[in-house]
Amino acid sequence: MPDREAEINGGVVVYEFVGPDDGEVVVITPGGRFSKDVGGLHELAGALAEGGKRVLLWDRPNCGKSDVQLYGRSESHMRAETLGLLLRQLGVDHVLVAGGSGGARDSIVFTMMWPGLVRKLAVWSIVGGTFSTMTLAGVYVLNELRVVRSEGIEGVLKMSGPAGGWADLVAANPRNRERLLDLGTDGFERAMNRWLDAFVPKPNEPIPGVSDWEFEGIKVPTLIIRGGERDFDHPKRTSMEVHSLIAGSRLIEPPWPEDAWERALEASFAGTGNLFDPWVLAAPVLLDFFKEV
Repeated sequence: MPDREAEINGGVVVYEFVGPDDGEVVVITPGGRFSKDVGGLHELAGALAEGGKRVLLWDRPNCGKSDVQLYGRSESHMRAETLGLLLRQLGVDHVLVAGGSGGARDSIVFTMMWPGLVRKLAVWSIVGGTFSTMTLAGVYVLNELRVVRSEGIEGVLKMSGPAGGWADLVAANPRNRERLLDLGTDGFERAMNRWLDAFVPKPNEPIPGVSDWEFEGIKVPTLIIRGGERDFDHPKRTSMEVHSLIAGSRLIEPPWPEDAWERALEASFAGTGNLFDPWVLAAPVLLDFFKEV
């Protein structure tokens, strides 16, 4: 299906549907600042579509072809608000929510913020713990703060990176240059300072920017795929912590090898594969979970 656009909170969000028009909608959200077109994502969407689902893939704000947006308590909270408003605009009354890595965090926050829209939640490769949380501070915020403080917003416009940088967002969507310039050096720095708080490790936050008590708000059936044994970016411990905090959730063994993330990273860096290639292996367990009454 071709890309479609919707305006949410003054910014364009690019999205597409995969699968039959009459299928129940599944929203898939990836990690990083990767677009919906990142390798591995359409393969998972296609497998779910073959199972009768209508899959919504979307470029979150600050990803792919969508407009840059910088507001809210954290980037995940901003994206969760955007997704809820997008679904309302599309007339979708309920969804099955699925996400991995940063997309797991976005999906969890979305379920907390829009409980009436979610029928079931499935997440995997959940970021948490000191190492991975501090790593994300470097990926998403700290370099931005260094650059904006030394070079201003013009320096930010030159930033690029493997997980998607601001220069890449401008290349994919030229509107983003003016949007960043309009925000300006001070506005960008204020947003980064605010978003940094989510990535300061705290003992009461099993995942970045989300406190223990907030998980009580998740009342829907939830499937959690356990993190790999030595996946330091998405620790096994974190998936077990989230499982313990969501009443009635189910924790299952990963449908991919224990070192799938590490091998996918290597393949991505070598140009022989994609970071999210293993995710298609989750399609059978996701479809089974979604079919349960």
